[in-house]
Amino acid sequence: MTGFTRALRRHPATARRTAATARRTAASAGLVAAGALLLAACGGDGTGGMRHGAGGSTPTTASEAAEAAAGEGFNDTDVTFAQQMIPHHEQALEMARLADGRASDPEIKDLAGRIEQAQDPEIRTMKGWLESWKQPAAARSGSDMEHGGHGSGHGSDDGMMSAADMEQLKGMKGTAFDKAFAEMMIEHHNGAISMARDEQRNGENPGARKMAGDIVDGQSAEVEQLRDILDRL
Repeated sequence: MTGFTRALRRHPATARRTAATARRTAASAGLVAAGALLLAACGGDGTGGMRHGAGGSTPTTASEAAEAAAGEGFNDTDVTFAQQMIPHHEQALEMARLADGRASDPEIKDLAGRIEQAQDPEIRTMKGWLESWKQPAAARSGSDMEHGGHGSGHGSDDGMMSAADMEQLKGMKGTAFDKAFAEMMIEHHNGAISMARDEQRNGENPGARKMAGDIVDGQSAEVEQLRDILDRL
């Protein structure tokens, strides 16, 4: 005679409740195991196994976010913003890369590296927008051509450096480079900030407007940092 049979004879009600509890516990365990198998089949951690079409989940990568922004509405201001900011960023990258082997101030070197990290991905994103919008890439104006494709030079509204400005910067090293770089980048950033604020006021595309806000915030902070560097050089 088993222990359960003896318990059933002595306390039949209690034994029946114990048996029912055991059956429910076993059933629950089976459900948990089945759920674990289902999650494993769908991607393990529940984040990488399923993809949703348009109107489904929020984009999870930078490229997906860029594609989503490109699919939104846009106007002429958005197009102009991308077309003008691409060459503007490209020149900032050219200036930042000159710091390698020329700059002597550690803060200038660090800032040049951060400019590259921030603006190179933005260039790729804006080029993707223009392609998705079926709009031409940034076209050079007559003024740009006159200056070798480097904008209208020192003192211009857009802050672009002329070819002569860039050649002058290339020929400098040490503290002289640090000072010239800081002065030119302040002017360059101020031009980008002005362009970005126009996009914030008049643009339509959410992605372009957000990037404009990031440019205003990020480059305004860098302008203040560059001014502090000039004060101590």
